[in-house]
Amino acid sequence: MTAADIHHTILTVWRIEQPRLITSLARMLRDVPLAEDLTQEALLAALEHWPATGVPQKPGAWLMATAKRRALDHLRRGQMLARKHEMLASDMEQEQQDMPDWDLALDDDIGDELLRLIFTACHPLLSREARAALALRMICGLTTEEIARAFLVPEATIGQRIVRAKRTLSESGLAYETPRGEELSVRLASVLEVVYLIFNEGYAAARGDDWMRPQLCNEALRMGRVLAAIAPREPEAHGLLALMELNASRMTARTDAAGEPILLMEQNRARWDQLQIRRGVRALGRARDLGGAGGFYALQAAIVACHAEAATAEATDWPRICGLYGELASLVRSPVIELNRAVAVGMAEGPQAALAIVDGLAQEPALKNYHLLGSVRGDLLQRLGRFEEARAAFEAAAELAGNKRERDLMKRRAAKAGAATPS
Repeated sequence: MTAADIHHTILTVWRIEQPRLITSLARMLRDVPLAEDLTQEALLAALEHWPATGVPQKPGAWLMATAKRRALDHLRRGQMLARKHEMLASDMEQEQQDMPDWDLALDDDIGDELLRLIFTACHPLLSREARAALALRMICGLTTEEIARAFLVPEATIGQRIVRAKRTLSESGLAYETPRGEELSVRLASVLEVVYLIFNEGYAAARGDDWMRPQLCNEALRMGRVLAAIAPREPEAHGLLALMELNASRMTARTDAAGEPILLMEQNRARWDQLQIRRGVRALGRARDLGGAGGFYALQAAIVACHAEAATAEATDWPRICGLYGELASLVRSPVIELNRAVAVGMAEGPQAALAIVDGLAQEPALKNYHLLGSVRGDLLQRLGRFEEARAAFEAAAELAGNKRERDLMKRRAAKAGAATPS
């Protein structure tokens, strides 16, 4: 295995194991920023040792053991109260004796523990933007670049938010807990946002060789189901669950056997998961029953339900989707929502009407490096027979796309449009 292969392996293992490492250490230390620091030390240790010794047979277990040893060292150095040192160090040493196989630790159910960490990171003492960024970076393993893409802001801005939030969290001694009652309601909106963004990153990965990251979607779905159970009277919890269930129902149809993307209108609807669709529709009905039909997540779920309930692509109720996007746009000012509305308008009223909306978004700062703006514009231009302009739009989208599968798709669409250009 070459040095480059080992480095790639380290980063891949780290990406998978980071949330588990932080969760385990935070549960023991009751200090989320410290847990994150110690997991970073484990990563540095791997980068230092593995190129010389080779990748361990159980790399995740190696990282866990290393991180916990660093935690014990930290406790012994006297950076906490002596009594707490003794108690925690004793507990951890006993755990090491009782559980020498670290694979067992990795297989522990971290379900509620991970959610508890997200609730901790979403404390009202932090700003709304900082809460989500901190949780996504420290707990869910998303990179600063991926978080910046989710919020459509510069990486430097996200980096500053995370640093400030970690400092506040560390200095304030915030409790590591799942709040109840009124405290839960105060934090719930931010927690829902974090889960929503985790699912989105899994559904359409910002970077990498694969278009989707199913493990993130599954984790977000699991947490969404827990949230709906612990906050049964909160309509947006059910709205988010509906949105994720309905989107996830299409996952097996979104790629071909080689992993290449298949666009919505070209998907084989027989491959959509009907059980998951029913679960999503049921959750959406619950949100509506609770008076949340006009909520941010419920409106998006209603849009996806229009697709899920159409037997064929041609049977899609595009006028209704346009209306739902209009409601969503009146609720939240977002150029991405407006871009999505343009797609629906293009299907309901024709590409020319949609192109006027898209061109009006060209100067939006948030969409400056957003590849889907060029993708949507290219599609509309192609439908209008303006093939050379479509080719240029798809090529521009390919330049901005960070995901290899999506970039390749844009290049193929550019080539197709170029081939249709009259000579």
